[in-house]
Amino acid sequence: MLLTRQMSAFVIVGLFAVLAHYGALVTLVEVFGWTPVKATLVGYFCGGVTSYWLNRRHTFVSDRAHSEAVWRFALVAGVGFLMTWVLMLLLVNKLGIPYLAAQLLTTGIIQFWSFLGNKLWTFHPG
Repeated sequence: MLLTRQMSAFVIVGLFAVLAHYGALVTLVEVFGWTPVKATLVGYFCGGVTSYWLNRRHTFVSDRAHSEAVWRFALVAGVGFLMTWVLMLLLVNKLGIPYLAAQLLTTGIIQFWSFLGNKLWTFHPG
């Protein structure tokens, strides 16, 4: 039951993080002319900040000290950041997939990694 609640909360929190991420991505590409790969990395950071605060409070209901949780979250997010960079380079620059379609696929992969990393390590009771 706890896992079902956590996964549901993670999906809802993920929607807010995706809004922050995709909002930055689309704005930077369409308004400012940035390349999709560069823009998605800025968007990833925006989504990551949103994700940390909401997941800590609502998904994993963690009492782990911020001084410990933040660096763990940053490490999990850092791996996700590198995965995002590699996937977007491959999908957009090498395979020619439109950037939003590539980002949707990348988001699905990264969400799976992020949930497991944060559940099992970042916010897991010490």
